[in-house]
Amino acid sequence: MLLHPLDKTLKPKEIPIEDFFHKIVMLRDRLRVLEQNINSSKNLSDEEKVNIQQYITRCYGSLTTFNVLFKNKEHYFVGEKSGKDE
Repeated sequence: MLLHPLDKTLKPKEIPIEDFFHKIVMLRDRLRVLEQNINSSKNLSDEEKVNIQQYITRCYGSLTTFNVLFKNKEHYFVGEKSGKDE
């Protein structure tokens, strides 16, 4: 896959498609581990956990753009539910 920056003074970036998918999947997996660590933390208050969890949810929301790349819906990123079908 070849990524072309909008800024023509920058060089395009070539990355094997397998590596691109691997990076997206690893990001999702790391966010899940982060969520688990936050939720099981004894050092954070419930309010702190909720506040941090909101940031993670927003990260998932930003990543929903990449759902088109996944064949199975169970692999999709899910952000905050807005009440409308995506």
